[in-house]
Amino acid sequence: MSSLLIRGAKALVQVHEHPVSLVKGAQMAHLPTLENAWLLIENERITAFGTMETCPERADEIVDASGRYVMPTWCDSHTHLVFAASREEEFTYRIKGMSYEEIAQNGGGILNSARKLRAMPEEALFEAAWNRLQEVIGYGTGAIEIKSGYGLNTDSELKMLRVIRDIKAKSPIPIKATFLGAHAIPAEYKSDREGYIDLLINDMLPQIHAEGLADYIDVFCDRGFFTPEETGRILEAGLRYGLKAKIHANELGITGGVQAGVRHNAISVDHLEHCGDEEIECLLNSNTIPTLLPSCAFFLGLPYPPARKMIDAGLPVTLATDYNPGSTPSGKMPFVLSLACIKMKMLPEEAINAATINGAFAMEMGHETGSIARGNWGNVMITKPIPSVAYIPYSFGGDHVETVILKGKKH
Repeated sequence: MSSLLIRGAKALVQVHEHPVSLVKGAQMAHLPTLENAWLLIENERITAFGTMETCPERADEIVDASGRYVMPTWCDSHTHLVFAASREEEFTYRIKGMSYEEIAQNGGGILNSARKLRAMPEEALFEAAWNRLQEVIGYGTGAIEIKSGYGLNTDSELKMLRVIRDIKAKSPIPIKATFLGAHAIPAEYKSDREGYIDLLINDMLPQIHAEGLADYIDVFCDRGFFTPEETGRILEAGLRYGLKAKIHANELGITGGVQAGVRHNAISVDHLEHCGDEEIECLLNSNTIPTLLPSCAFFLGLPYPPARKMIDAGLPVTLATDYNPGSTPSGKMPFVLSLACIKMKMLPEEAINAATINGAFAMEMGHETGSIARGNWGNVMITKPIPSVAYIPYSFGGDHVETVILKGKKH
């Protein structure tokens, strides 16, 4: 049995003596900490912690965390980490005044990524995505969800999902895979929406199921993409193959996406840049988690989701990066926390809860990661010497992670 002891921490953050649950409403402002503390990881799992008066004397490896905070690693529940190429030319188009939707209508956006991905060999896709995974781990991410959706035909969607499967097999952090074939209508089906939906349901899904390639199914339910009715049909088909729903909703307008997600028992509805009282009420009467992606709003100049209103109404809120080449070319979770605090008026404690324990529950991993609790994976990060945890979102340009530990080993 290998063991790693972290001792002398200024505090353990998000520490729980008892099994933890999703954090909602007013609870989100409470971030449990244990000051002047130690943490023991044995055989990849957290086994014990306490104040320094009770610190063990021996372990295979001892890490001094004096003046530093020890936190669970970030849980990033919405990414598109597998893609072929960047899209900085569209960045320039937007600076010149084109909207995201106008770029998409002119063959850019998701269809641009699909063209590039279809031409890229599987090995090259793996290498590029693996490098991005290492990048986000360096920012402190210790669990992640990755979507397909840049293939938009059977061969290329399967290619993406196989790359995600291969990354999963090699990755030091847990990964969930999501089938997002319903990301856009591909160019060859522009005049045959039904034909593409039929392809998704009757060709792609059976093959994905046969190879066990996905944990979830996702649909871009929004203006100019898929309607709530189409979304429902696709989600129901996914459920028949054992894939739970996680959907893109209301990025570009109030279009019924939240209601569609709740109706189909989605684990989460993600984006919600446009979200009114009816959507909040709908979410309150469900187990569906609102997942907010403020760096998408930042990059595209969209309204920020009403996080403050959601939390004050009693909802749980999750934060994720949406790392992708078109609307969020960044996987830096600490910057997402800064945006949440600065632009959505979330308290630092609320933002940390949203990016750790709630993010874990949005991937159905809340009892394995996202908190410092006995039995959880030993996935933690040690900050540099900082005055408080609020300093992380406050000092928005800094790199405050000194050491990332995954399953009890320094990464």
